[in-house]
Amino acid sequence: MLLTTPEDAIRAAHRVADVWAPGVLARDRAGAAVVPHDELRALDTSGLLGITVPARFGGPGLGPSTLAEVVRTLAAVDPALAQVPQGHYLMVDVLAVCGPETARNRLYADVLAGRRLGNALAERGGRHAQDLTTRLTGSRVTGTKYYCTGALTAAWIAVSALDDDARLRLAFVARDAAGLTVDTDWNVMGQRATISGTTTFDAVDVDPDLVVDYAGAYAVPQQLGARAQLVHAAIEVGIAGGALRDTREYLRTRARPATEAVRYGAADVAGDPHVLHRYGRLDVRVRAAEALLARAAADLDEIGLVPADAAAAARGSLSVAAAKAFGSEVAVEAGSELFALAGASAADERWDLHRHWRNARTHSVHDPVDWKYHHIGGYEVGGVLPPSHGQL
Repeated sequence: MLLTTPEDAIRAAHRVADVWAPGVLARDRAGAAVVPHDELRALDTSGLLGITVPARFGGPGLGPSTLAEVVRTLAAVDPALAQVPQGHYLMVDVLAVCGPETARNRLYADVLAGRRLGNALAERGGRHAQDLTTRLTGSRVTGTKYYCTGALTAAWIAVSALDDDARLRLAFVARDAAGLTVDTDWNVMGQRATISGTTTFDAVDVDPDLVVDYAGAYAVPQQLGARAQLVHAAIEVGIAGGALRDTREYLRTRARPATEAVRYGAADVAGDPHVLHRYGRLDVRVRAAEALLARAAADLDEIGLVPADAAAAARGSLSVAAAKAFGSEVAVEAGSELFALAGASAADERWDLHRHWRNARTHSVHDPVDWKYHHIGGYEVGGVLPPSHGQL
C-alpha cells in the first residue's frame, strides 16, 4: 500500500494504533516472552514503512513532519512497538544519502512491499556503545550486537562493522542468513516489547552490493542523526501524551477526591484545586513538548535530507536536540505525576499505569539529554557547531 499524502499516513497510523491498543498491557507484562508478530504485521502491511522512501525510487517522499506525527500517534498507544521501526527509518535515509544504486533499488523495493529493516549497531563491553569489535572481513561479518531494536522480526538487518582497513561500513544482511541469530534476552523495566536483545553474526556472508560507506555519511554536514533523533523525540512526546490521556481518564472515571479536599467542599476530584493546578501545569508542558517536536520537524522539512552547509546542519540538529531533551523530561514527569494526581488506587497493578514512567525512563536514557543541552548552550553562547554524529 502506497501512502501518498501526509493525511493518508496519519490515518494509517491511527488504524495501526487501534490494532495495538487492546493488547498493550499484556505485551508490557509479557516482555520478550511473547513476540508481537500480529501487531507488527499490522505495521508492516499498513504502508507506513515506505512513507520516507524518496519519490525517485517509487516512494511518496513524505517528510519529517509526517514521520514525527506518525510516530507520536503510535507511541501514545504503545511506545515500545513505536520504537521498532526507528532504525528502519534511519536506514531508509542512509540509503538515500550514501547507498549504492544496487542497494537502493533492491532494498527500497522490499520496503515498499512491507519488508522492514532492522538494526544491529551498538555493542556491549567496549568503552561506549559504538566502540565496535564487529568486523567485516572480505565478504563476511563477524561480531555480537546488542540493543538491536526491530532485528528479531525484520526482513533485513543493517549491521555496522569495521572493514579490513578499519573503516566503518554498514552491511545489509537478510534476517534468515546462515550464521545469524537473534536472541530474546531483552529483560528491562520499560520498552519491553521492543525485544532489543542480542544479535550474533558468525561469519555471515555479505553481498558486496549491499555494503554502505557509513563513515562517509558523518564526515560531512548531515541530517541523518537529527532525523533519527526526531523519531526518538516523537516517542518521548507520545509517551507524555499517552500518560496525560490515561491520567485524565482515571481522574474522570475512578479517582476519589482527597479527604482534605472534601473538607474544603469538593464533591469530586474536579473540585480539588490542587488536582486542577497540577493537571493544568502538566497539560501545558505536554503541549509545549508537542510544539517543540512540530517545530523541529518543520525545520528538518525545510533543511532537507542533505543540508546546504554546516550551519544548516547545526540548526536542524539543535532544533531536534531541544525537542528530544525537553520531551524526555516531560515524559518522565507525566509518568510520575500521574500517581500524584490519581492517588494510591492508581498504583494497583491491574491498571499497569506505571508502564508510562518505566517506558519514559528507559527510553529517555537512550542517549543523555545533558549533552543536548550542552551543545545547545555551546552554540548559543560560544558559536560552537555541534558534533556531526548519529545522536544529535
